[in-house]
Amino acid sequence: MARRSKIVSGLLVTGALLVTSLGVGGMALNANAAQEAPSSGSSSVAHASHAMAASTLASTEDPDGDGYIPADPPVTGVEPSMKEPPHRYFHEFQAHCTVTHTRPDDPIVYPGQPGKSHDHTFMGNTTTDANSTTASLDAGSTTCLAPGDKSGYWMPTMLEGDKPVLPVGEQTIYYKAGVTDYTSVRPFPKGLRFVVGSPMQTAQEFRDHRGFVEGWECGTSYFNVDFPKDCPTTADTQLNIRFQAPSCWDGKYLDAPDHKSHMAYPVVVPGTNNNACPADHPVALPMIEFKMAFPVNGDLSQLRLASGPSYSFHYDFFNAWDAPTLKAMVDHCVVGGLQCDPRGYDQSHPEAGAALDENYELP
Repeated sequence: MARRSKIVSGLLVTGALLVTSLGVGGMALNANAAQEAPSSGSSSVAHASHAMAASTLASTEDPDGDGYIPADPPVTGVEPSMKEPPHRYFHEFQAHCTVTHTRPDDPIVYPGQPGKSHDHTFMGNTTTDANSTTASLDAGSTTCLAPGDKSGYWMPTMLEGDKPVLPVGEQTIYYKAGVTDYTSVRPFPKGLRFVVGSPMQTAQEFRDHRGFVEGWECGTSYFNVDFPKDCPTTADTQLNIRFQAPSCWDGKYLDAPDHKSHMAYPVVVPGTNNNACPADHPVALPMIEFKMAFPVNGDLSQLRLASGPSYSFHYDFFNAWDAPTLKAMVDHCVVGGLQCDPRGYDQSHPEAGAALDENYELP
């Protein structure tokens, strides 16, 4: 009974904004979100002008509708690694994916409920919508360079006035080691999904978030909670954000009612400068880092997110990698201590070769 109460509470807390969607240029945009979003000033008060809407449906992958999607099989018998492998400055690879579409859908927060979310900008899998499941993403196609990466990546759509501002070209999604023992990192389980950040977070919560790297940056202005007031108008200047995801998994669930509690950030090992997974989330997975570039500069006073002010930025990840391809990239680049491109090739260590061939596929 206590678990059921906790589940209901989690579902209420994690409902995203319910807004009216409107088609603009063939892409669904939230007109109300654009009009009602509060100023992006450094207020620490939650944007109360937005109503929260709880999800009314469970995912079709949730066997009993309680908000938990069990891993099959679960990962058991794992303890956080306290080892210190040989120091390597890098242990990462990149996924390069382009924008596919925008839509007021969120298959994690609002599964099976098209139009209920604020507008999102989707990358990677071309089929991602409110009805997406692990199987449907598996059957879809992708705009990522690696055909084996059919994952869904999405974030709130940026608006300048009522006009969408969509990232142009390949966007970089890093897969890194978040723990000191990079050799302990294993691939994501197929179907794992989570949300990083919250559309309802305050400015201070955004700044204090464990995933905050450099906030909003443009030109020489960094660590901004609000959009910078203006950016240099040079042709190559864009508005950027970097934000990191938790990388420690409980080994039990592919999703939880709040879409977060099955994941955790690494913790500092007492008496050291090392990072390790906490005991209740002992499985080390890759740490995803979004590095998004939006083609806007100059006067940014009309910018907002479909989810609200600048500090409502958050993103979602739904893993649909081909399992052998992801394992090859993780083992070669993360466990191998390399700084890899989307082929799994490190220019500083050509002797190590690449994990994938010239078509970004397993050789």
